[in-house]
Amino acid sequence: MKRHTTLVVVILSMLAAVLTTCGDDAVDTTAAAGDVTTTVATTTPATVTTTTTAPPTTSTTTSTTTTGPASTTTSTTSTTTTTTTTTTTTTTLPPPTGPLPEVLLPGTAFDLSPAEGAVLSVVGVQYDDVLNVRHAPGTNYAIVDTLAPTANDFVATGRARMLTQSIWWEVITPDDIYGWVSSRFTAREGVTDDGTSFVVERLGGIPQAADMAALGLLVAEVLAPADPDVNTSIVMVVAPSLGDLGEVTYDVVGLADDSVHAVRVHVFGQPDAGTFSLGSAEITNMCDSLRGPAEPGGPCV
Repeated sequence: MKRHTTLVVVILSMLAAVLTTCGDDAVDTTAAAGDVTTTVATTTPATVTTTTTAPPTTSTTTSTTTTGPASTTTSTTSTTTTTTTTTTTTTTLPPPTGPLPEVLLPGTAFDLSPAEGAVLSVVGVQYDDVLNVRHAPGTNYAIVDTLAPTANDFVATGRARMLTQSIWWEVITPDDIYGWVSSRFTAREGVTDDGTSFVVERLGGIPQAADMAALGLLVAEVLAPADPDVNTSIVMVVAPSLGDLGEVTYDVVGLADDSVHAVRVHVFGQPDAGTFSLGSAEITNMCDSLRGPAEPGGPCV
C-alpha cells in the first residue's frame, strides 16, 4: 500500500509541473521595433522669435488574456499630437535725446549735407503713409518717430552718412527726437506760384475729370518732364476732399532741374454737373536739400 501511495504522489507532481508551464509557451514576449516611439520636444532660442515645438507622440498599451492552454493577446494603441506654438518678442529702443557717436553709425561720413539748422520738408510720401525717422542710418534700425507726408518742420543737424545704396540725414523732429531719414524723401520748401495759366496753356484749355484724384493727376502730369531718361514719380500726398471746391495735392518727384528736387501742386476743382473742372493750381518748388532756397520761401538756387 505504501508503494502505491508513493507512485500516486510522483504522478501527481509530474502533472502539476506540466500544467504550470502551459501559459508561457503561448505568450509573445517579442516587441516589434517601432511599436513604441518616444520623441523629446526641443526649444530653439532666437534673437527675435522663439519657437517651441512638441512633435506628435505615440504610446502603445498591450494587455494579454489567457484561457486554458491557449492565449489571446489584445493590443490597444493611442496617439497624442501636440501643436507648434510661436512666440515673437520685439524690443523697442527708447527715443534718443541726443546724437549717436560717430563710432556707432553704419556707413561712412558724407561731406555734403544740409546746413545745420536748415528746415526740411517731407516729399514724395503717399498720403496714407509716413516717413520713418530711425535710430541710425538704414532701414534695419528701430523707428523712433514718424513724419507726415507734408511735414515741413524738422531740422537738419549737419551730419550725413552714406550707405551702399542710400544717403541719410540726421534730423531733430518737432518732438525733439534725434534720428535719421532717407535723403530721397526730403527737400527744402521754396517759392509758391499760381500755375493755373501754365497748366491751361499746356493742355490747350481748362481740364476736366470725373473726380478730384483724376483731375489732380492730369495737372501733375503736365509738370512732369517730357524726357523719358528722367526718373520721375507722381505721388498723391494729400487725399481728395470736397467742400465748396474739391482739393487734392500731388508731388512730382524727379525733375531735370538739379536745384529742384520736386514740385508740389495743390489743385482746386470746381464741381460741375458730375465732373470737376480746374479752378486753380498752386505750385510749390521743393528745393534740393543740399542747395535750398536763398531765403525761406524763395526760389531754389
